[in-house]
Amino acid sequence: MRICLACCAGMSTSIVVQKMREAARSCNENHEIWAIEQSHIERNIEKFDVLLIGPQIKHRYLVIRELVPSHIPVAVIDATNYGRYDGEAVLEQAKQLYKEDEKCQNQNSVKSLKTD
Repeated sequence: MRICLACCAGMSTSIVVQKMREAARSCNENHEIWAIEQSHIERNIEKFDVLLIGPQIKHRYLVIRELVPSHIPVAVIDATNYGRYDGEAVLEQAKQLYKEDEKCQNQNSVKSLKTD
């Protein structure tokens, strides 16, 4: 899975990214995880499967959600997990978000097949 974290400046987010990578390695999972500045989201849309937004820019969620195609899940990172640099919990949030979105996409595909 390709997980992108968007933030303002990237200092604390880069620590979260590092902790997420460590958590993925410890579980023998292979994910691409990186951070970008929020103004770079639109030019990176094709590169990620999940977009997590730093709590410091949660006020921009609706604007960001409109930029990103509906098939890509977007969520604000839990502030407590972010503040604690809990890479394992943030990785779990991304995986859960991706799994829920995948399930929703599959249900929509089944519905469209039934209506055809």
